Amino acid sequence: MNAIAAVSLDWGIGKDNDLLFHIGEDMKRFRALTTGGTVIMGRKTLDSMPGGKPLPRRRNIVLTRQEDFAREGVEVARSQEEVLRLTAGEDPEKVWVIGGGEIYRQLLPYCRLCWLTRVYARPESAVFFPDLDTLPQWQVLRSGAIVSDGTWDYQFIEYINQESK
Repeated sequence: MNAIAAVSLDWGIGKDNDLLFHIGEDMKRFRALTTGGTVIMGRKTLDSMPGGKPLPRRRNIVLTRQEDFAREGVEVARSQEEVLRLTAGEDPEKVWVIGGGEIYRQLLPYCRLCWLTRVYARPESAVFFPDLDTLPQWQVLRSGAIVSDGTWDYQFIEYINQESK
């Protein structure tokens, strides 16, 4: 299992049920990595998608405690254990945790890699990704050059979990 996110300098990922950043190259990378695989998200993340619809060409699993939640094209899991059961037979390299903050916190210990887009800005955030730089089991595996899209300076960084479950 992997995680993928765009984070600010203070590890912010969202505010008002929306992403903090809309960077074309980040979105292309997200699509390239996750298409054909399984994405795991929380209900609010699904609601933030266009029309509240699941991502196309991917298996969509929503982890929620909301008992009556159902949505066409989505499998529902009520616990992290159920997520692990639902994804047990899949290639772990094709399983992606895509948010939000609570889902990352619950499933990050099961992730081997974390693909981050580190954006060199500090916009106001309400939702945060766990600070991997303070977690000793997470180490930088690769980092690209800092580039700009004309609005944001950013860098692609891959972390590896030395203790993934």
